[in-house]
Amino acid sequence: HVQLVESGGGSVQAGGSLRLSCAASGYTYSSYCMGWFRQAPGKEREGVAQIYTDGSVTNYADSVKGRFTISQDNNKNTVYLVMSNLKPEDTAMYYCAARPARKMGWVFDPSTYNYWGQGTQVTVS
Repeated sequence: HVQLVESGGGSVQAGGSLRLSCAASGYTYSSYCMGWFRQAPGKEREGVAQIYTDGSVTNYADSVKGRFTISQDNNKNTVYLVMSNLKPEDTAMYYCAARPARKMGWVFDPSTYNYWGQGTQVTVS
């Protein structure tokens, strides 16, 4: 049973930066698809960045390309999301999610992910 714990959220002024972390445990497959999603009040959950634990592929939503960077440290079983040049519209609860790498489906479809963290709030003013 995979467990995910996010950290690193907070309040920042527009133009600032934050680094989110997602510490994973309980891996049972050799490779996972890891995603960062966000959900603002009254809006649907949307994917912002994705990486496979073998590091082979990364994807970004158009709204964050050039500003957000996803990476991982396999020694620590941790996935990071570095967010730069933050905008007020980036304000949301950010969630880390995981699914087995072999599972099919669009990487930004939240319904395809099996495991979710509790979320960490990011507020940009």
